[in-house]
Amino acid sequence: MKVPRNFKELKPAYGFDDVAIAPGDITINPEMADLSTNFDGIKLDVPFIASAMDAVVDPKFAIEMTKAGGMAVMNMDGLHTRYEDTDAVYEEIAASPREEATAIMQRIYSAPQKPELIAKKVEEVKKGGGVAAVSFVPQNAKRMAPLAVEAGADMVVVQGTVVTARHSSKSLKGLVFSDMIKDLKVPVLVGNTVSYEVTKELMQQGIAGVMVGVGPGSVCTSREVLGIGIPQVSATIECAAARDDFFKETGKYIPIITDGGIRTGGDVCKSFAAGANAVMIGSPFAKTEEAPAKGYHWGMATWHDSLPRGTRINMGTEYSLHQLLYGPSSRTDGTLNLVGALQVCMGYVGAENLREMNKARMVYAPAIKTEGKIYQQAGLGS
Repeated sequence: MKVPRNFKELKPAYGFDDVAIAPGDITINPEMADLSTNFDGIKLDVPFIASAMDAVVDPKFAIEMTKAGGMAVMNMDGLHTRYEDTDAVYEEIAASPREEATAIMQRIYSAPQKPELIAKKVEEVKKGGGVAAVSFVPQNAKRMAPLAVEAGADMVVVQGTVVTARHSSKSLKGLVFSDMIKDLKVPVLVGNTVSYEVTKELMQQGIAGVMVGVGPGSVCTSREVLGIGIPQVSATIECAAARDDFFKETGKYIPIITDGGIRTGGDVCKSFAAGANAVMIGSPFAKTEEAPAKGYHWGMATWHDSLPRGTRINMGTEYSLHQLLYGPSSRTDGTLNLVGALQVCMGYVGAENLREMNKARMVYAPAIKTEGKIYQQAGLGS
């Protein structure tokens, strides 16, 4: 039987558990590794960004994350622009029975937004010495982002499940990133995407960074509801290729951020080996003592009025922000001391900075987590 030439081919794509990082030909002491990253003048000592999710970031958390050397993005489409006092709202969400949680959140998030609260939240972060990074969905960014910048926001993030530079809509003139960036005069990060073409087109708009990832987050169900997504290692490699080609063509180096699906130090390290300049993390931060939602976590499309694409999870409060990033850790599963894990891995591959880490060799290794682990799999580990 002759196979038709126009049939759709499925290319393999790889997630964190499918790959391994090959040790380098030279090694360095971990403390020699420079973990800093930069977004158009905003320098982070460590390349960790807390996701723009209500369960993760409030003004207090943003301040603490800045002190820790990273950055937290505050969601300006959620609770913080609907309620002046969010403590009671977090309490209600945490107390909701499982079978009623989504309906209760839909009611809570149906409250109208109050634009005046944008300035209040930004000013609160700035007063505490934090980097004020704020996030808007594309349909609100053009109207609301200027209010945040006027109040002193240091960075604007435009974030949706899938964002492109060429979006068709019924509006007379939709969101044009290049125009908005000229008007705002602060770094603008945009996401999310998973492809070479979109990454490059977004960079041509003058943005300061691209977020990579569609549907990998622990509380996101876009992959189940919509069927869309690309595993994070493959997505990061493809978007990193676009960044590198854009740099060769223009001399402008635009960072990319692997956003979502990151659980352990190994996932962090694989993100950078795949080409990331920073990682954006939600669930691990939701479990910190500093997170506002008392150990609960939910996706930002959980409360969608007609097509919810997320779930509320009781993750528990397990550790401090400092323990998550810097340790000490008595766990053997890689879920604490993420900064230390990245430093040690960079030492083993001989990378003195993150751009050198991007060059680390990776291999397809589906046995990486099972080879020789018979006793661990049998539950005999400590």
